[in-house]
Amino acid sequence: MLVGPDERVPIARLLQFLAHGELLARDCAQWQATLAPEPGPRRFLLSQARQEATHALVFHGAIAWLSPKHLGACPLLPALEAYRRRLEAAVARRDWVETLLAEQIILEGLGEAILKRVEAGLAKRDAPFGRLRRILIHQEEAHYAFGCRALERAIAGGDTDPEALRPRALEYVALIEAMVATLQNLFESIGEEPTAWTDDAKRYLPAWLAVERRLPRAAP
Repeated sequence: MLVGPDERVPIARLLQFLAHGELLARDCAQWQATLAPEPGPRRFLLSQARQEATHALVFHGAIAWLSPKHLGACPLLPALEAYRRRLEAAVARRDWVETLLAEQIILEGLGEAILKRVEAGLAKRDAPFGRLRRILIHQEEAHYAFGCRALERAIAGGDTDPEALRPRALEYVALIEAMVATLQNLFESIGEEPTAWTDDAKRYLPAWLAVERRLPRAAP
């Protein structure tokens, strides 16, 4: 079963959101490479930046296939832009640990959760480029795993602790919820429950940041 005519625009708009998220991830990885404490993480981050740029190009290609008029600016991103500003401020403070938490763990967790749900839907519809989509997911998993390892080392080394990170992390998570809320109509138009996507993203949070209740929506 191919993507139906009534599904092309909402899926294209979801991919548009993902493409903008990949560009933010690319920029952040480049910034992080200047903060990385060792050559190994620096090389990984530069590689991640290249991969994120490629992911954005892949999504742009898929958007062009689904609905060419949705290439370009996306009007649904106030919370993502607020996320970018918060990340830029962390980089300006040279807060390596906060950037790991915000980018590789929280933002990549959202991206991976959305990608896996989109992949399930596209596979069901026999959409093209299945192998390429699986490569993208594998790379996102590697970015997330890198962030987890680096953050665990920072906590074990006494550079930070969960209590200090929790308030900032909750602010980022609230912005993630705002992003998903903004996309609610798109999710519903393709038969998806928006809160399920938020719950998927939360499964990528560290155990010390387990969130049982609904968080208040952040203002952009």
